[in-house]
Amino acid sequence: MFHLNPITIRRLKRFRGHKRAFWSLVCLLVLYGVSLCSELLCNSVPLVVRHKGNFYFPVFRFYPDNEFTGSGLNTRPDYRKLQKSSAFAEGGSWMLWPLIATGPNDILSPDELSDSLRITCRLEPVPMVCGVSLDHDGAITRFQGAENLIGETEWKGRKLEVFWELPSALAEQLKLRFGNEGAQAFSVECKGRGEIPAATISLLAYSKRPRAPREVRLTIRAVDSNAKSYSWLFEQESTAPLNKSEEFAALEATVREQLLTAVRNASNGPQNGNLAIAARPYTYSVERESVRFPFRPVRRHWFGLDNAGRDILVRLLYALRTSLSFGLILVVCSMTVGSLLGLTQGYLGGWIDLGGQRLIEIWSALPFLYIVILMGSIYGPGFWLMIFCYALFNWIGISYYMRAEMLRLRKLAFVEAARCLGLPAWRIVLKHVLPNALVPIITFFPFSLVGAIGSLAALDYLGFGLPPPTASIGQLLQQAQSQRWAWWLILYPSATLFLVMLLGVFVGEGIRDAFDPRTQGRME
Repeated sequence: MFHLNPITIRRLKRFRGHKRAFWSLVCLLVLYGVSLCSELLCNSVPLVVRHKGNFYFPVFRFYPDNEFTGSGLNTRPDYRKLQKSSAFAEGGSWMLWPLIATGPNDILSPDELSDSLRITCRLEPVPMVCGVSLDHDGAITRFQGAENLIGETEWKGRKLEVFWELPSALAEQLKLRFGNEGAQAFSVECKGRGEIPAATISLLAYSKRPRAPREVRLTIRAVDSNAKSYSWLFEQESTAPLNKSEEFAALEATVREQLLTAVRNASNGPQNGNLAIAARPYTYSVERESVRFPFRPVRRHWFGLDNAGRDILVRLLYALRTSLSFGLILVVCSMTVGSLLGLTQGYLGGWIDLGGQRLIEIWSALPFLYIVILMGSIYGPGFWLMIFCYALFNWIGISYYMRAEMLRLRKLAFVEAARCLGLPAWRIVLKHVLPNALVPIITFFPFSLVGAIGSLAALDYLGFGLPPPTASIGQLLQQAQSQRWAWWLILYPSATLFLVMLLGVFVGEGIRDAFDPRTQGRME
């Protein structure tokens, strides 16, 4: 039977008393356990199919299309299309789907998102702009759009200062133009007289011509402080906007009904028209949202879609399994190799120790990234190739610690006693020295795991990691860099990577505190 010594039991109790580390370990194990069941939670094939009295389990085994349709085809069946077929339903057949009926590499069609598209409604005030021509005496000869500013008031032959208070600077600009002298563009705001609104009067730049102009044209734009633009978002078949609902409710009933009618008809194409709010003319435009990947979070796709139309939540779940599995396998391999080499060097010592250290120093000087690129270009990127490339270098650090532990332990009394009893060297190292040298391995294990996960994400981000279309956190972050407006591509992958690494660091801190003997002593 396997028995723990009292020192190990005390260490485990100290770790259990470290609440933050203990619950971080529980959360990390739960996340990894959930990710291991990814196919049962997120898949594009059903878990169970009952057809003609027989049970099928497509999530565990491949069944050809001929098995269900008798078509003679040995290709993969389209289970969604099969479920909707009348022959399948009439035979009393049924399917049990996963919680999320989407796989990590499934690309959604725009039609599947049609019921989640929003409708944008905008109201813009009609600009009150007029064109005015003046002669040498300052009398108005033409007034295009006069009804927008002065209504039905007679304007022909009258001067502009009858309607607005004109500054002297405007008169000087007019004098330059009638005098056929060059002048720059000019604009000034003028206060209206009576009920005429204030306006901005503008003149274009003028250059000297062969003859002086007989008329000068001005552009008058009304300054309406009460006019404002409106914008609302509607769900399909809704009668109230998602935003600024109080502002929409404050509109006149006829205006609201006109806008809601346009919203209901937006599925047939963009809707445009004119209306009036408090006697102020407005133009409205109503347009349904178009499907553009990456697409925002919607129902059934809570984390949104990436730039290829794949569900980000599903890809994160599969990527979490890949990252944690990669880190665990890499750390176990690296620590096994590093521990064996470090223990061998420290126990034998002499020329073997010195020669081994020089070889390790030479090996550690090799450029890791170049080797990864070279191996990937020769054999193609892959999960096991990444582990192999990382394992070539990742053992070096732990070998230093294990060598130092062996150099410390090999002169202790229990090792000398075992040597005097005639025990072989391998038995002394594995049975007596290694159990007492496990503290560095156990302490560094969570931190090495966090480092491995971060390194894989970094290589995936740079494009030297796992091959597409493998689900990867780094690949999602790489998409976010080029499409920064898609906040869901930035938030969810970053939060997942941060959470996993934070939990690993908390576990590492708890193990370090539990195995550090200095925390149990004090100076008096």
